[in-house]
Amino acid sequence: MTKKINLFLLGLGLAFGSQISFAADKPFQWPNGAKAAINLAYDDALPTQLDNAIPALDKYGLKGSFYLTLSAETVANRMADWRKAAINGHELANHTLFHQCSRIGAGREWVQPENDLDKVSAVQLAAQIRVGNTMLHAIDGKTERTFTTPCGDLNAGGTPYLPLVKNEFVAAKAAFGRVVPDMKTLDPYSVVVATPADVSGKELIAAVKEAAAKGTMMNFTFHGIGGDHLSISNEAHEELLKYLADNKDIYWTDTFVTIMKYVKEQQAKK
Repeated sequence: MTKKINLFLLGLGLAFGSQISFAADKPFQWPNGAKAAINLAYDDALPTQLDNAIPALDKYGLKGSFYLTLSAETVANRMADWRKAAINGHELANHTLFHQCSRIGAGREWVQPENDLDKVSAVQLAAQIRVGNTMLHAIDGKTERTFTTPCGDLNAGGTPYLPLVKNEFVAAKAAFGRVVPDMKTLDPYSVVVATPADVSGKELIAAVKEAAAKGTMMNFTFHGIGGDHLSISNEAHEELLKYLADNKDIYWTDTFVTIMKYVKEQQAKK
């Protein structure tokens, strides 16, 4: 019986090999026939995000993800503005309490000794991240959350910390890169992000076009918009937003939590 079943399955494979191969190579299916998913994210809870980024997003009917450093002054002093953004459909997400990063390596001189990630244990950082989720819940009342690693650092006190908090999140951005290369092999807890600064709108649009050509996704992590640090101009930002709004049939632009819930659902079906 086993041999007959195997021969039968082999026969099906030979008879319908082209169809089976086609199904395996079928592009990732985005909602409403879109060619790519785009997430517009903003790190560090900077004033220009409230003053410039959110009004621009609202103008074009797009939703963004805001990764709050929860000790930032804007969280304490402008909580009502963040709450309003959440009510309007923008995502408030976790970027830790204090934005600790490793001080090791070139270009890390700005990290203050008290925020040296190499001096914090993984268990301590995990506890802080959970407190961050509690604070975010107090602001927006939501329970589903995503995370971005400060500086892309994955170790606290020399020990990987993401495994300790993975279950707290729908997904996490934890690597630097440009366009997601392949949706089939994407790890929802190690999603790549690009962090553009001092670039033109044309360069930003070129990145989303690349995502559409590959049928995958593009995750932007901006910082300052028209000011603050690692800034891009208001003009470049708005040029990108207008392009996405004018091409909604090609690009599904949404919050990271919404996109990744969909991606995980599709991965579970496979």
